[in-house]
Amino acid sequence: MRRPHPGKDLERRFRARARVQIVDVPDSDSAPDGAVTTQQCAQVTLPREELDRIWSPEYLERLARTYWRFLTRVSLGLLRVLYTEDSREIVFLTRPFVLLRFHKPEYELRGNFGAVTWRVDKGVLVAKQGRGRGFLRIWVRRPGDGAEGETVTVCSEVANFYPAIQGRGRFSRFGRWLYRETQLRIHVVVTHAFMRSLARLDLVPSVVGALSPSAHR
Repeated sequence: MRRPHPGKDLERRFRARARVQIVDVPDSDSAPDGAVTTQQCAQVTLPREELDRIWSPEYLERLARTYWRFLTRVSLGLLRVLYTEDSREIVFLTRPFVLLRFHKPEYELRGNFGAVTWRVDKGVLVAKQGRGRGFLRIWVRRPGDGAEGETVTVCSEVANFYPAIQGRGRFSRFGRWLYRETQLRIHVVVTHAFMRSLARLDLVPSVVGALSPSAHR
């Protein structure tokens, strides 16, 4: 079999590369009871044929896995994601240092919209009143009317989250400031960096593979 010319292969990979633009949206909103909602979004433009290729349940699952891998890499391995049948745990190095524990992901792919949602269970970073409440969600929406290229919106959303660092009572005012200047600021920087990394279109295979075609044979 004749191998493709190296230059043509390089050109194909370059043309498949996406362009990412971060969208300015309000960083966060706090409810009177201390619940925090925050959202970061980006517009990702890529060739129509490449988007058609990856617009599937399998690649939605791979997007989720890529997010966790990025978190581990950007933390230099200090943060790890442990998978169980019923949960996803973000740990500092190893158990029992569980920072966040989520229930297993819920996937939705309909028409031009796809989302993966992890509902919060508990963890060191979660206030007692926030256990079993709130969620982390990554969602993608495509316009469906592109020609040579399409621009999709990718968002990371945290809703109804109760940070333990905020505290309660007299400390809560300072605690909210401390949360915004530490956890939230780090979260926004990491999320934006993750979204920029999507330009490589390097969506790694899922650890679980529940939505891969082979899982349904």
